[in-house]
Amino acid sequence: MDLFRIKSVERSIEETDEPEHRLKKELSAWDLTVFGVGVMIGTGIFVLTGEQAFSNAGPAIVISFALAGITCGLAALCYAEFASTVPVAGSAYTFSYATLGELIAWIIGWDLVLELALGAAVVSRGWSAYLQSLFDLPTWLAGDEATPDFGAIAIVLALTVLGVLGTKLSGRFTSVLVIVKVAVVTFVIVAGLFFIKLSNYTPFIPDSKPAETESGLDSTLLQSVFGVEPSVFGVYGIIAAASVVFFAFIGFDIVATSAEETKNPQRDMPRGILGSLAIVTVLYAAVSFVVTGMLKYSDERMNTAAPLAEAFKANDLEWASKLISTGAIAGLTTVILVLMLGQSRVLFAMSRDGLLPVAFAKVHPRFGTPYRITIATGVFVAALAGFVPLSELSKLVSIGTLFAFMLVSAGVIILRRTRSDLHRPFRVPAVPLIPILSIVTCLWLMVNLSVETWVRFLIWLAIGFVVYFAYGYRSSRLGRGLRQADVDGDEDVAPVR
Repeated sequence: MDLFRIKSVERSIEETDEPEHRLKKELSAWDLTVFGVGVMIGTGIFVLTGEQAFSNAGPAIVISFALAGITCGLAALCYAEFASTVPVAGSAYTFSYATLGELIAWIIGWDLVLELALGAAVVSRGWSAYLQSLFDLPTWLAGDEATPDFGAIAIVLALTVLGVLGTKLSGRFTSVLVIVKVAVVTFVIVAGLFFIKLSNYTPFIPDSKPAETESGLDSTLLQSVFGVEPSVFGVYGIIAAASVVFFAFIGFDIVATSAEETKNPQRDMPRGILGSLAIVTVLYAAVSFVVTGMLKYSDERMNTAAPLAEAFKANDLEWASKLISTGAIAGLTTVILVLMLGQSRVLFAMSRDGLLPVAFAKVHPRFGTPYRITIATGVFVAALAGFVPLSELSKLVSIGTLFAFMLVSAGVIILRRTRSDLHRPFRVPAVPLIPILSIVTCLWLMVNLSVETWVRFLIWLAIGFVVYFAYGYRSSRLGRGLRQADVDGDEDVAPVR
């Protein structure tokens, strides 16, 4: 049983030209950057800034965002090399198939459902709540314990239709909303500068103090396994906040899922991935600096779902809160759309490889999109968003993403050794140092997550193993090709290395 059979880079690229599975190439570096910015500027900048300043880092939340950005930057370099070398839909799934083998590729594809589909469902819930609050709509529209979240279901289904109609159209729609929310974020930064009180920055790094200790499944893995007692504020508080605000950067890797639909992926994928991450990191740091200057980090109003709006209200600028809420709705809309686009491309690649039913890999003859898997993804996300309580499950989004980052970083080292002959338009500098640093920093953030999150993550992976051995292993195109080659005695059929 060859569980680690490798699908060659050449074969992956060759299969993208099959007529029934050929995606339309119409994205530019600008489109990719917009997708990246579109998916990253959302919940993190509008919610986590105040929450983590209040509970963990104080004004040093600026450093926390910088640390999280650096962690993502290390992984982004690895994604950029892979995406330019293997310009195929599927992102981390495809990269793993070319380096670590089919079983690991399946695991990472299954794992990406946690990041993308679950992430889209979580954010759509937030979108519905913002909309209900901004326009004072009936509370039942946003759902409660007894009723579905109709607002979340509606936005997911509407964006599913947009995803079917075309990637370029989705890009244009995203571009408009990205301009709106970047304009709102810029307004927060520029207008907020006039209301900064320097006294609010003192102390910039509050003195460390013991955190309220959690026990059992609520404690972090670091605390349970290594006995490290958590603290808030100080250096540990800054790092702990970085583990949480990392959620705000999730999404740059989704740019890599569009490699197959990019006109010049060798040039444009690195620009889109690294460019969007750089823009968002600067904006996050600037917003967190301004907001903690406008409102003292210890003020209870920082620990709310809308700290940016509260900071302006505290300075008698209540009218600005409506503007900020509008920007939040625009921001969350693009997050949902790009997450679902990314999810559909990963599942499309898995279906084309036979690990999921190949019928899902059918491309629309007019729109050039994987419409069947896009519709299936939309229905699945709508069901999650409308009917499943997601508050606790949202933590799985971060652990799933960090796991993917680690495997992609390891894959760069492996592919450099196994396929040194490949043309790499973009190369990660200082290999293996940069990939190793990426793995270590991701692992550090993972051990700061709760034991309960780890248990749920392992249960999800176990379910994935069952699905793979029940269906994927036997149905794999690569596996069927190898078995046929054994029957025919043809060693040149379906090469794996």
